[in-house]
Amino acid sequence: MKKKLNNNLIERYSRQIVLKNIGAFGQKKILNAKILVVGAGGLGCPVVDYLARAGVGNITIADNDKIKLSNIHRQSIYDTNDVGKFKVEIIKKKINKINPHSKIKIIKKKITRLNLSKIIKKNNIIVDGSDNFKTKFLLNDFSLKNKKILITGAISKFDGHVFSFNFKNKKIPCLRCFYQTEPSDDILNCESEGVIGTVAGIIGSIQANEVLKKIVGIGSNLDGSILIVNLLKLDFRKVSYYKKENCICYK
Repeated sequence: MKKKLNNNLIERYSRQIVLKNIGAFGQKKILNAKILVVGAGGLGCPVVDYLARAGVGNITIADNDKIKLSNIHRQSIYDTNDVGKFKVEIIKKKINKINPHSKIKIIKKKITRLNLSKIIKKNNIIVDGSDNFKTKFLLNDFSLKNKKILITGAISKFDGHVFSFNFKNKKIPCLRCFYQTEPSDDILNCESEGVIGTVAGIIGSIQANEVLKKIVGIGSNLDGSILIVNLLKLDFRKVSYYKKENCICYK
């Protein structure tokens, strides 16, 4: 059943509805969107937070990790009392308080080739907030196969990257086209490489913004491009790239 706007929801989302690019029609699209967020860490926290506040009606969150004390500085949903508890259980509990109108489904298991196909088909847009390239490429491949929209983020040190893919468009490159070979996960290892907490908040917020634009169908996009952010130098660059010969996205 499609969700409809009532007086309570109009008040809740009034500052969004007043935007001419969104309006009541766009807000209804947001209310009925189905989003899968993989990873409930530094990127997943702001993504889920802002999507729920914006009124996304159905959010599935997949993560099998427990909260560590070292997570708190960049994973904005959690606090010290949450240490040792499963991330997805805490994020669902807190998001329900922020917006009880958003239906939160949690998957307390690791995403694999065996379970992803069933999960991904039920959602319109996939958000990659994972911290390893194995999962990122897995989401890329399944999103491509199922013609889904994929928003990928990555952070390390003072740096962040955001990719956007609408795989309904056969002309755009995929994540494998950008990376000539699969990078080492040491690049995304916050424990060894370090990361400033604000990078997670900024990149996650950009990912959430891209999701909302995709839902409503407004603005420019990053299809075929990467947004590269360096917060130490305050450098923001949008770089285009193209399909790589013999990549799976040609098949």
